[in-house]
Order: sequence, then structure tokens, then C-alpha cells
Amino acid sequence: MQPSQPPPLNENYLRDDVKSQECEDLHSSLPSEEDWVPTSLPSEEDCVPSTLRLYQGFWFPSWVLNSVVACQNHFQAHPSDILLVTSPKCGTTWLKAILFALLNRAKYSDSNSQKRHPLLTQNPHDLVPFLEFRLYLQNKNPDLTAFASPRLLATHLPYSSLPRSVRDSNCKLVYLCRNPKDTFISMWHYFNKFRPEEKGQLPLPEGLDKFCRGVNWCGPYWDHVLGYHKASSEMPEKVLFVKYEEMKADPSVQVRRLADFMGRPFSEEELRNGTVEGILRMCSFDNLSALEVNRSGKLPSGLEKKWFFRKGEVGDWVNYMSAEMGEQIDGVMEEKLHGSGLKF
Repeated sequence: MQPSQPPPLNENYLRDDVKSQECEDLHSSLPSEEDWVPTSLPSEEDCVPSTLRLYQGFWFPSWVLNSVVACQNHFQAHPSDILLVTSPKCGTTWLKAILFALLNRAKYSDSNSQKRHPLLTQNPHDLVPFLEFRLYLQNKNPDLTAFASPRLLATHLPYSSLPRSVRDSNCKLVYLCRNPKDTFISMWHYFNKFRPEEKGQLPLPEGLDKFCRGVNWCGPYWDHVLGYHKASSEMPEKVLFVKYEEMKADPSVQVRRLADFMGRPFSEEELRNGTVEGILRMCSFDNLSALEVNRSGKLPSGLEKKWFFRKGEVGDWVNYMSAEMGEQIDGVMEEKLHGSGLKF
């Protein structure tokens, strides 16, 4: 079922919360680092200083910290919920589209209904909203009763920072990760879009240093990945661990795997009728990026929709980083992932 649309972003919510004594005390008590981005939300003229705060072992932009806490305090998971979890810039937009199409495929199975498919007229981030970067940013305790079951939602939260109700319930988590070198380059491109022209791009070595120290949105990257890798090993029925590179290499197999995990396996008739291939065509980078809804306009946060469609390629890091820079990331990841059985 297609979820109801969240209300427009209430920018005053962020300003009012930041001014509250309780939030000021929380912010001031946490270690801080300069953010990659020299401003806060691009839609705000009077924005809060751009800072990363270390909260529960992970770095969050200061402007989202209040909504992270609100989400932890108020979100009540349903057993039927499906949460897409990613570290930023790991293929989130693509998988939001795929999961939405998978869950709603019966509703848009014939050619006439396919022409009315929500993915043709709405951005994946509107159809599958983030908890902490959207819903709880708008309201400290939003009313989510209008969302049809199963609710399909998204988050960048580390496993250890998930609301207790998520970890205690039988809801399902789909975790998507990506080669850290491509993740870093995608992150670097994305955050440079926030920077005023007069400041120029964030120097690549400076960004690399931050990433290798773990100082990035919802980082350290390795701890984010390891948290869900461990959870998926211990609870495979609850947490599905997916690599972006596997999705790109054999998308048909991975889409069937996703459908099975979510309790929506493809029927023999659907497999014969090319339903898997149809979903992949609709959700392909070329198709989504060419749609007018994704080429122009902004999300309620003020972010340009086109910013979420750059290349979507595997191995693009070689076009921007030297071999030595790549080895620097590889060395950090080898050290941090040692003994986990996880390799990129």
C-alpha cells in the first residue's frame, strides 16, 4: 500500500528545539568536530552552526541530533514494519525505489495501473521517508497512524542507536552497504553541493582524513556496517545484509532475495511474466534519473532532488582518488573489520 504523505517540513521546529535549554545542554555536553558542510539545512537562512556531534559513539550533524533523540524516545515499531537502513551515500535512493515497487507490485500489475505508478510522479525519498531526517525532524512525536501496513520507512541510524522498539520487535531491517571508497567519493560529491561557491570544494585529502578518522554523518563507517553485519549474523530472519556491488552485479537474484525476506516472494506466474525485470527497469538509474520529478524541484528539507542521482556506478572512486588514497581507506577498513569475516 502506498503510504500517506508526511506534512510539509516545519522549519520552526528545528529552530525552537535548538533554542531549548534541554537541547542546548545535550549539544554542549557532546564532543564536536567541524562538519563537512559549512552550513546547516540549505532551506534555512538563519541556520544553526554546522557541527558534527559525537552521540552514542557516532557522529551526527548538530541540526539532526534533536530528531534522533525524539525518534529514539517516541517511535513505536510494528511487527509488520520494514526499515531500510543505510549509511549515507550507499545507494539509498535506488533501494528505496526497489523496496517500494516490490511491496506495491500487486497494486500496479497491469499496464494501465503501471502508468499511474507513484515512482513516476514522486521522488523515492517522499515515498519512503526517513525517520530522523524527515518525520521526527518535522515533529518530536509525529502521528504515523496514516501510514498503511506494512509501513516502509528508512533510517541512517546505527544499530546500537535504533529505538528500543525496533530492536525488540519482529520488524524487518534491510541493510545496504557499499565499498567504502565509492561511499567516500559519493559523500564528497554530495556534500560539495552544499558549499557556497566562494568556499569552493572541500579538498579531497581533507575529506579523506575525516572519513578515515570516522568523522562523517552517522560514522564511523566501519562501526555502522559492523553493527548490522553482526545483527544479520545473529538474527538473519530480522536483518538482511546486502552489498551495493551484489545488487549491481546480479540485480534479479538480489530482488528475489529481498522479496523473500520481506515475506512477499514472487509467484511462478510473476517470474514467467517478467515482473522482476519490470521492477528493475522502472527502478533503474537511467529511468529514475530521467524522470522530471527527479530532475527538478526540492524535497521538503530544501535539498535538490537531482542531487540524489549522480552516477550510481561501481568503482567510480578511481576517477578521483590516487592509488595511495585508495590504499589509505583499504588499510583503515582492513584494521577495523579484522576478524569480522566482512570484506569489501
